[in-house]
Amino acid sequence: MAYKNYTAYQHGTEPAVGILMTNLGTPDAPTKQALKPYLKEFLMDPRVVEPPPARWLWKTILNLIILNTRPAKSAEAYQQVWGHYGDGSPLLDIGNQQLTAVQNKVSQAFSGRVEFALAMRYGNPSIANALKSLQERNVQKLLVLPLYPHYAAATTASTFDAVTSELQTWRWLPEFRFIKNYHKHPGYIKALANSIREHQADHGKPDLLIMSYHGIPQRYYNNGDPYPCECHATSRLVAEELGLSDQDYKVTFQSLFGREEWIKPYTDATLKSLPDQGIKHVQVICPGFSADCLETIEEIDQENRDYFESAGGEHYSYIPALNARQDHTDMLAELILQHTQGWPERDGFDVAKAEAERKIQAERANKLEQSLISEFGQDIIYPNKK
Repeated sequence: MAYKNYTAYQHGTEPAVGILMTNLGTPDAPTKQALKPYLKEFLMDPRVVEPPPARWLWKTILNLIILNTRPAKSAEAYQQVWGHYGDGSPLLDIGNQQLTAVQNKVSQAFSGRVEFALAMRYGNPSIANALKSLQERNVQKLLVLPLYPHYAAATTASTFDAVTSELQTWRWLPEFRFIKNYHKHPGYIKALANSIREHQADHGKPDLLIMSYHGIPQRYYNNGDPYPCECHATSRLVAEELGLSDQDYKVTFQSLFGREEWIKPYTDATLKSLPDQGIKHVQVICPGFSADCLETIEEIDQENRDYFESAGGEHYSYIPALNARQDHTDMLAELILQHTQGWPERDGFDVAKAEAERKIQAERANKLEQSLISEFGQDIIYPNKK
């Protein structure tokens, strides 16, 4: 294997801690042409679509059928949400807002240098390019925070795969930490509860609060994925924070894909059935989405609204994702600080001592280099250097 070398390092350069925040991904544009490679990367991930079917069969179905029909439909949906929270993709625009806010909060707790980057598991900015950017800033300790509150193999583990696959090609690895979930973090629960209270202050209290999470196939859960358990735990804690009874809220799962059974109950089927049960006023929140995106803006706030109202529902409102709310970015910053404990750049860091050590290191490295070149020659020590 040809490893990726990093030869730009200079002795005496100040090292840094790197914080890589990631989310699922976005196409580069809301067009059929941009959607095709994005969907191919996403749907070829074996964490997303696990066998069966056999990989060769799935690849055939994907290339001959899905990628010739779905990109155009997906492009139409993306066109409806593009520019909703900025100039482009909502997920990317909000992600950059989150990154800036978290960076401002976390940097204050570090005496040593700390660098930040945002990456998407699929599409751009890619995880590989974000890691390269951090490497070029001399990051020697790395913390990865996937912005998925709940662990799932299809999201969190896939991110781990992408990060570690890239790092496996590096000659010089950073020290590495990875946050796998934060579904019960007190700050996360309080931020969700705060957003619900604020929404209800304007829209009143509903007959039923729906907490809708992205679904996964039932067989993934049967094979040991803890995802739905963590979703229910979040919902219970939010309900306790709000003082809700079990009858005041309902957990559902959305964004089904394919023909197999997914974890139930389904969000769309639930909303279609509620008016006949006398429930005419609902509010929907999606706690598993750290930022608004296609699945919340188009699927929940538009498509599922239509289902409910067409079935006889009278009042429907969507409670936005936590996005770049202050209580949300405060929680993310706290989470990062919890997981960087023990690293000297933030705990007991002596700036003067570190500078003196780097100076000594640079002087001795330069002296040794000159000695080796003098004794053995430039061509022997650096045969590829021109």
